[in-house]
Amino acid sequence: MRKMPWREDPSPYHVYVSEIMLQQTRVETATPYYLRFIQELPDLKSLSEASEERLLKLWEGLGYYSRVRNMKRTAEICVREHGGEIPEDRSALLHLPGIGRYTAGAILSIAMHRPEPVADGNVLRVLSRFTGSRKDISDQKTRLWMEEELHGFLKAWTLQETRDPGMLNQALMELGALICLPNSAPKCAECPWKERCAAFRNGLTGELPVKSPRKARETVDKTVFIVRRGESLALLRNSRKGLLSGLYGLPECQGKLNEEDVRARFGKNAVIRPLKDAKHIFTHLEWHMKAWLVILPMEDPVPDFLKDAVFATEEEAGSAYPVATAYKKWTLFQRLRELKEEDT
Repeated sequence: MRKMPWREDPSPYHVYVSEIMLQQTRVETATPYYLRFIQELPDLKSLSEASEERLLKLWEGLGYYSRVRNMKRTAEICVREHGGEIPEDRSALLHLPGIGRYTAGAILSIAMHRPEPVADGNVLRVLSRFTGSRKDISDQKTRLWMEEELHGFLKAWTLQETRDPGMLNQALMELGALICLPNSAPKCAECPWKERCAAFRNGLTGELPVKSPRKARETVDKTVFIVRRGESLALLRNSRKGLLSGLYGLPECQGKLNEEDVRARFGKNAVIRPLKDAKHIFTHLEWHMKAWLVILPMEDPVPDFLKDAVFATEEEAGSAYPVATAYKKWTLFQRLRELKEEDT
């Protein structure tokens, strides 16, 4: 199996942090975040005491920020009700914010060596092909059925004391991640299960697993403003609940504004330049962004719609303000340095 930092010391806390990070995130992306997170917040107590801005900064760029908010809530409950430890009871785990059947199974099997199923997308694909199942793996009933099948197999497999259910679960994940690949690209020649695999025997690896197509993403047009004032950029905190809540971003508005519209917002003394358009894709949403660089004279008042903005230097934006990835399409401060060189 691949070497991963959370596998070197699979404590319940380490497994918990890694599994939450790995939701919707590749191993290669999650690894540096995990190392930094564990270094700064080595246990549930430190996690429970961390401020939201510190957590969001540690999570900056990973997306799905409700995950880290739920982690803080879970840590607070564990400190308050479970002696600062992650509970060993499955029912108690499932009552914690952000912990579902998959994460509970991972903690119990990998960290506590219990024969609990861990059926992520990789495992569901492996099991679907191995059994030749044509059940839709997007359907919750199919997932529950496969979990039960895996649960029974784990119980039987671990009757011998030397067998570790956590290792088997991780082996199945690795099989799906590295060999039993999606679509028509599985590496069947390298698979240790190929002779027993129904999909391989019957030439069905390109058809299985069956999975319903995703709903088409909604697209939203907007205009964003890279507002420079001296050496600083304007950042606004998103105080609304939902997408990107609590994070900082660039001033923006709905729709795509032309230069005349932008001029009306910032006044005749502002320097206005167009920047390249950009796109950012969320799970169910796609932003199409038109961008304008706006340079405000230091002596002019800040426009009313920026009264709640902070003007951050490059160092402050890098260390103090968690900025959503969607607004990092323009390498903001590099552009400021280039403009400063042009001005001189």
